[in-house]
Formats: sequence, structure tokens, C-alpha cells
Amino acid sequence: MLPTERLQKLNTIENLWLYILSLLTKREIYAWEIPSLIENKFNFKPGRITPYRVLYRLEKQGFVKSKMEKRRRVYQITEKGKRELGFAKKFYQTVLIGLK
Repeated sequence: MLPTERLQKLNTIENLWLYILSLLTKREIYAWEIPSLIENKFNFKPGRITPYRVLYRLEKQGFVKSKMEKRRRVYQITEKGKRELGFAKKFYQTVLIGLK
């Protein structure tokens, strides 16, 4: 695997929580919407089950919360999730500034 391929994998599929939290800052989202939203907005396709597993962990850790709406579970970001996303953005900004 080329270094750039590894970098891309580590910063997309292996850090799916970043993309999910980012999407949730815009609106509440059903879990089944997440793969297509990620593919359309961020140009990569996560696995079919992975977003559900990530959502479960994010909810368990308090970064997102869910509620039932018309027999489907809808997710929204919490204040804790917004703070965590902010920390991640600052981290990436620091890294990118350091690479200049």
C-alpha cells in the first residue's frame, strides 16, 4: 500500500466518526442515510454496517443521542459531540499548518 493510500484509509474509513459528527451538525439524520451522505459529500463509501457500529459507540460515549421518530431511529449531535469535533478540526489544522 502506498503511503498516500494508507493516509487516505486512516483519515476516512478508520475515522468515520469525524464524518458522521460533521453531517450531524447540519441536521438530524437516520442511520440508513449516512453511507450515501458520506459518499456524496466526502467522496468515499463506508461499509454497510460500519456506520451503525460507529453510531452505537458515539451514542454510548455521549457524542450523539437518538430518538424514535415514525418507527425509525434518528440521530443528533450533542454538545459533547460538537466539542469533540472541534478538537478534531483544530488537530487537523495544526497538522496542515505544520506541513507548510
